[in-house]
Amino acid sequence: MNDIWGYQPTTGYTAGASLIGYKVEATDGSIGKVDKHSDEVGAAYLVVDTGVWIFGKHVLLPAGTVSTIDEAEKKIYVARTKAEIKDAPEFDKDKHLGDAGYHEQVGIYYGGHHRA
Repeated sequence: MNDIWGYQPTTGYTAGASLIGYKVEATDGSIGKVDKHSDEVGAAYLVVDTGVWIFGKHVLLPAGTVSTIDEAEKKIYVARTKAEIKDAPEFDKDKHLGDAGYHEQVGIYYGGHHRA
């Protein structure tokens, strides 16, 4: 089973590398920039500041949605459409840390299952 909360080995992600400021590209266009990220085993994610695309909104993307990281271009490509990302459970900066229910909701939305 694919772990939605982990980077796939084919992404080119290097553990410990900072992705803050990288542009994030959905399958059909740019969605914003990385504001925050974690590479914690079993709970890796990106928080993307969508800027004017979804005004003032941040989205939480599990690391398993990342298809490729282009370090030279400072871009992260995710295997989801803009509509899929826009319709995801709303990011809650207070809930996303330590709220297993929220992580489970996001994980199920993106097609994974939460593993404790």
